[in-house]
Parts: sequence; C-alpha cells; structure tokens
Amino acid sequence: MNILDGVKTADIKITTEVGNLSEMVKDTSLSLIDRLESFEDIISLEVGDTSLNRLRNLERELDIRQLFVKYEGENPTGTQKDRIAFAQVHDAFRRNYDTIALATCGNYGVAVAYASFLAGISCKIFIPESYHTERIREMQNFEAEIIRLPGTYEDTVSASSRLANENEWYDANPGGSNTSLQLAAYAEIATEIYDHLRDAPKYLAAPVSNGTLLAGVYRGFVNLYKRGKTSRIPVFVAGSASSKNPIIASFKAGLDTCRDIDPKIIKETSINEPLINWHSFDGDEALYAIRQSGGEAHYISDKKLKDMSTFLHKKEGYRILPASTSGLIAMLEIHKKMNLINDRYVVILTARY
Repeated sequence: MNILDGVKTADIKITTEVGNLSEMVKDTSLSLIDRLESFEDIISLEVGDTSLNRLRNLERELDIRQLFVKYEGENPTGTQKDRIAFAQVHDAFRRNYDTIALATCGNYGVAVAYASFLAGISCKIFIPESYHTERIREMQNFEAEIIRLPGTYEDTVSASSRLANENEWYDANPGGSNTSLQLAAYAEIATEIYDHLRDAPKYLAAPVSNGTLLAGVYRGFVNLYKRGKTSRIPVFVAGSASSKNPIIASFKAGLDTCRDIDPKIIKETSINEPLINWHSFDGDEALYAIRQSGGEAHYISDKKLKDMSTFLHKKEGYRILPASTSGLIAMLEIHKKMNLINDRYVVILTARY
C-alpha cells in the first residue's frame, strides 16, 4: 500500500546554530549536563511555539467569527509529532540509551529519526512490510535503520516494543510507560494557545488517530484551569475517518472506554490512512476528554477531507494534509447546527502537505 501518512518529502534544513549545538550534544568529552543543555537548546529553537492565526477568509465564507488555527506544520519535519519525538529522544539521552526503537507509518518515524540524528543516538524504525511511505528516504537521510515486519501497524508496534525490551533499546512507541511523557509534550500546545489568547477558547478541535494529541491538549487546559489561569476548559471536538477509528466509534456508541473495532472492516486510502486504527493506544484518555468537556466526535469522509484541504489552500494559503483537516470539519459541522458566534474557536491543523 502506498500511504501518505505525512507531508511530501522535502529536505529538512539544519541551520548552522542547530548543527553546532548537535556537535556539542555528541561530544563525549563534555559533561552530560552540558550535552543535555545543548539538546534542550535545540528543542527550544526547533520545536513548538507554532503560530496561532485567525482564518479570516474562512470566517467570512462560512459565517463564523474568531476561528483560529494552531498550525503544527511549522515544526521542523512538518507535523506535531516533533513535539513527542524530541521529548522521547531527550528522555533516552538523559537515561544513557544508545539506541531508540519505534514503529511508524511515516510522520513519527521522520521526527524521531531527525531528533536521534541531532542527539547522536542510533534509531531503528519498524514499518509494516505492506506500507510504502514517501518519508522513508527522509528517515534514511538521518541514518535511521528501516526494518520491515509482517502484519498491521498495531502488530508492528507490539513486535518493536518486544524487540526493544529484549535488546535494551529505548522504546519510543505509543502507550505504556511513554504515555505521560507524550501527553506532557502535547500539553504544551494548550500553554501556547493560552499565551496568545490569555484564556481558553470556547471550543478546541483536533484530528484523532491514537488520541494522544487531543488527550494531551485536554490535560494541558485542565492544568491551566486548576491553576486559575483560564476561566474555563474548552469543549473538545474530535474528527476522524468515517467508521475507521475506535475513539469516534466508542463515542457514538455511548461508551465510557474506548473499544477496538474489527480490523477487517477497515479500508485504508491515501487520504484517510493517517487517521485510522483498529486500536487507539490513548483512546481512553481522548474519549474521557471529549466526554468530560461536553464535546463531540464526528466521522469525516475522504471527499470532505480533500475538499477542505483544497479550500484552505485557496482561501488561506495553507498547504494542509487532508487528514489534518478532520477536526476543523467536525467543528464546522457543529457550527451548522448551533451557529457558533461571539466567542473564540481553535482548530489544530497537524500537518503540512
């Protein structure tokens, strides 16, 4: 299967400053504290602080006001996955691992390969043998070893975690012991939105696959609210591929925990592939966020995803991976029913195209 889990391949430029810091990270004559500080400086330069801008043309076109986009495509490899990748590599480096392993369909693999390269850590990336992503070249450019395994993505996650444990590699796969670290990395998005708006938006929408992003941002806003920084917690809205994501399916079934869906009913396309799973590793956390905030979860068709990506390019100049627009479309579905006005609404767009 030729999948498009990710932005189109492009050379990732390493600036002189980042290159010099990377050399310091790799310099074993320096103390661990100095090397860690250099890697943290790279994170500060490269990751996060993405823009929050109003979609004014879209507002006029669709009769909605104060619709903001948090554009994660500005991260170095083009997606929000850089946030968790650098957090995982920082943890691996701090704990003196020399190898990091993970399963991926594209985006996360490039992000971890890039972070590992800058840290001087060996990177082993496991990909289902039936998947063929354009981003493999980028992983290899950053000296990652590509290992093909039979089975689904979920099978590959399980196998790579087992091999990491057996070989004493750092396991950077989703779920398990890494959940808190990844949720904390995504919680920074909430802080960045607060820094700009000085309060929480009324609604926050995001695409969901494993659910880690939405769960992390929710945790970030809950923390801000409990500290008295915001007057409210946003209503969380999730969008994903039609009938192919367990978070949306479980919400629509009225469940309080995320139930797996039958892998046999899943049909992947080049449009919906980044969104679909039969098992969402952080699905329970994401479902909890939607329910606790009084939110909603919507299925979005491939046609709507593709049309919205084209619409954003024409109206706002953003080149967005179609799957990344699922949260935005879900938000607009609510707007059709409720006429969302006189407040602020934020949509996370997770990947450039």
